[in-house]
Amino acid sequence: MFSRFGSVIPNSYSVACTFKRGYALSSPSAYDAAQKLLSPVWTHGSDVIVDRGAGSWIYGTDGKKYLDFSCGIGVTNLGHCHPRIVKAAQSQTGKLIHGQANIVYHQPMLQLVQQLSQVIKLSDKDRFFFSNSGAEAIEAAIKLARHATGKTNIITFEGSFHGRTIGTMSLTNSKTVYRAGYQPLMPGVFVTPFPKSDAETESALESLKHLFKMQSAPDETAAILIEPILGEGGYVPAPTAFLQGLRKLCDEHKILLIADEVQSGFGRTGKMFAFEHYGIVPDILVMAKGIANGFPLSGIVSREELQKKWKPGSHGGTYGGNAVSCAAAVEVINVIREENILANVEKRSKQLLAKLESLKAKYPDQILEIRGKGLMIGFELNGKAVAKGTAGELTNACMGHGMFLLTCSAFETIRFIPPLNVTEEEINQGFEIFDKAMADVMGDK
Repeated sequence: MFSRFGSVIPNSYSVACTFKRGYALSSPSAYDAAQKLLSPVWTHGSDVIVDRGAGSWIYGTDGKKYLDFSCGIGVTNLGHCHPRIVKAAQSQTGKLIHGQANIVYHQPMLQLVQQLSQVIKLSDKDRFFFSNSGAEAIEAAIKLARHATGKTNIITFEGSFHGRTIGTMSLTNSKTVYRAGYQPLMPGVFVTPFPKSDAETESALESLKHLFKMQSAPDETAAILIEPILGEGGYVPAPTAFLQGLRKLCDEHKILLIADEVQSGFGRTGKMFAFEHYGIVPDILVMAKGIANGFPLSGIVSREELQKKWKPGSHGGTYGGNAVSCAAAVEVINVIREENILANVEKRSKQLLAKLESLKAKYPDQILEIRGKGLMIGFELNGKAVAKGTAGELTNACMGHGMFLLTCSAFETIRFIPPLNVTEEEINQGFEIFDKAMADVMGDK
């Protein structure tokens, strides 16, 4: 992949993988300055310089506008600058920006835990802990699991993504690039297959039981960590029987089940959290991304009996539960409830899935599978029929027509994550752009 100046940009993150010379360049001088001052470890799917965002749209400083079906990698679930969330954050900024949780209580955090306790019910008595990012929340979940069980090992799944810290990178298996050059990583992590269909469920559960016998015995396994829907791993929903089987095995062996809902939470799948689709309840729930619609905030929730085993002072963080972020998160929950967001997700999901499925008639050999729940939809191309990098070419072509999309997984997969309040018209517009991009890349059929 090449930048507009011809230098190689490593395809190390699941964003639009390529962009052509001249696409979306907002300000050459600002772009040149950024290239000299920003770390090259950041890859960039475009050279758009954003002036503002509003709803489902991003506006560049060059006057061009783009339909944003990336949502900042599933963060701006309610669109850019939702007026109610903006107002809540602005109001809180004038009262208190930062009140450190070890020193004071502040009202936004107290309001947030009250709100969350109404939409999350893991037990009769739940407790919450807040951090800033998804990776930090995963770290907190692992530390809690080890303290609460007195055991050390963690089991995770092929295709998973849990973060980029040394600890969370050790739990991540969606791409080798996330780990390359950083090993050795944290010990005590064991990996088992993630079933991609009902037909694979039994063998996946047998593989886990085999792991118990050969690598990590139940009496040394603190937790099993799973994304109910793989994120970076390709937007693959876990089969219902598999998650229910995991719950049964965890109960049998006194192992904690941790649900990583960093990307799938807060309405993304049509329910507040993806685990609700499966008839199971995790022991620890991890949340981030959509929780505050762009303000840095993450958290975990678990039942009180587990949290009481977490030694006071053994974990913390300076900015966790920031007052402005918490105020925004309170309003996120209000908006989801009062603006019928989950109902809209269901309608727009059916609309988008139907439109994407219609492409199979035009490209029967090139399209492998369309899958997902709610507005967390994966569109996988047939790697045997298309060239490597075709998914990136498609996202690039979409950007040329005025829409941001992202790729994901080590295979040729595009993910659709539009705002949860996206309109019927915007779904139609997005599909028209994608249809044009398919014709550009595959050839008009």
